[in-house]
Amino acid sequence: MPNELTTPRAVRSAAILVAVLARPACHASHPAPAPAPVSVTAQATDTTHSVATDTAGDTSKVPSPAVTGEALQIFGDTLAQPVPAMTADSAVAPVDSEPTWDIDVRSFETRSRVAYFVNRLQNDAHDRFGDMLARGGRYEKMIRGKLKAAGLPQDLTYLALIESGYEPHAYSSAAAVGLWQLMSSTARGAGLRVDWWVDERRDPVRSTDAAIKFLGWLNEQFGSLYLAAAAYDGGPGRIARGLSRYADELEGQSGDEAFFALAEKDYLRAETRDYVPKLIAAALIAKDPKRYGFNITYDSAFVYDSVRVGPSTPLAAVAKAAHTTTASILDLNPEILRGVTPPRDSFTVRIPLGTVGFDSTFSALPAADRTAYKRSVSRKGDTMVRLASRGGISVKQLEWYNPKLNSTRRGHVTAGEAVLFPTAAVVAAARDVPDPSIERYGSSGRSITHVVRKGESLGLIAKHYRTSVKSLMRLNGLRKSIIFPGEVLLVKGSGRRTSHRSVRASRSTKPRDKVAESVSHSQ
Repeated sequence: MPNELTTPRAVRSAAILVAVLARPACHASHPAPAPAPVSVTAQATDTTHSVATDTAGDTSKVPSPAVTGEALQIFGDTLAQPVPAMTADSAVAPVDSEPTWDIDVRSFETRSRVAYFVNRLQNDAHDRFGDMLARGGRYEKMIRGKLKAAGLPQDLTYLALIESGYEPHAYSSAAAVGLWQLMSSTARGAGLRVDWWVDERRDPVRSTDAAIKFLGWLNEQFGSLYLAAAAYDGGPGRIARGLSRYADELEGQSGDEAFFALAEKDYLRAETRDYVPKLIAAALIAKDPKRYGFNITYDSAFVYDSVRVGPSTPLAAVAKAAHTTTASILDLNPEILRGVTPPRDSFTVRIPLGTVGFDSTFSALPAADRTAYKRSVSRKGDTMVRLASRGGISVKQLEWYNPKLNSTRRGHVTAGEAVLFPTAAVVAAARDVPDPSIERYGSSGRSITHVVRKGESLGLIAKHYRTSVKSLMRLNGLRKSIIFPGEVLLVKGSGRRTSHRSVRASRSTKPRDKVAESVSHSQ
């Protein structure tokens, strides 16, 4: 998927893309408490959901088909492919018998690069990799269930292991995010919500759906899981052009063997050449950790119930009604960025499995607990610093909840502008994260990119952006007018485009480097 899955194509010498998103309208001068929610139990995935109440707080039950339809709209095809239920104590346990894989590990385990990465993980990165394996107990069953439902090998879960170490908040210097390291453009192309309030790349369930969708496209295109994995890292266009360029020399090589034959050429970038060996090395150890000197205590599985609450509901209020901590709610809902559900629409929130009496407890909360903001108006002579001080928050926090509030170079704010001051509970639950719309391509400035969708051609894309096919080919370094779903094309900007994932090869600081440092640094 184009890279924030981590996006396959990116821009060399292109600029940081800052897509400024539409900001929510200001709230009424006397914001009403969030309406009472309707709860519904869900295990492992949100397969059923309640219906949100209206702004007056009235609840209404909806027939089962409507509930199912709403859940499908929210969670895509998750419902169509059920995932085995899990209990709170479920975890990935090491196998005692001889392990087996549904990807071809045995045929390639003796290759030098595979042995190299096994050695690094087993020795130099032993403790760090052990932590990653332990964290896999939280998400692996969910991922395997979804892979199985999609007809893909379940051991592709180890892509998330080498991408992020199963860390939902992994963030790269190229702005790839989440378990599967998706770029915002790629994530949106796969149906995820990425905006100022919610970033579903951090949601382990929804991001897994997107990653599987992309991997399915790649597997269908190349007919090989390892070529698909390489394309996930380096971009489908680069892999396809490599197979075409070396077609004569690769004659007789098919399927997964074709990847290793292509990797021997001086064509793929080092990160992409090593991506599959890392995957195989991780799979060898993860399936049989004791053999490699790991004694793993796995994290409990990611399980939860779900409730539907109104817009602008503080997560602290959800925590109180669920008889748990705000930290617990944040852990189950890593995609919610500002400590409050987004404005305008009701929202499904995960709560601890087995929560009883949520609806009545939430309705009984004081209005102050269910109110996210206080509203004020800027006065003559106000500055951002003065406004922040008035609200008892920092300037950065003021900007989180007032993204449209502009100030002059000297920091003055126009008198009469509506200002929202979040409560202390809301601010305490907010995540201090970069703007989710940012995509970095290795240089300063702005560029416009387009994620290729199935059925699109360069001609259609050129017409949409009022440019020419020749210009698109020049900007993106294309020799032929062949493009693939999931590619990120540079539409406006400077410099030849290169794989977004290739840019990530030079990242220096990011959570994903926990894995990169463990299984990379080949020299």
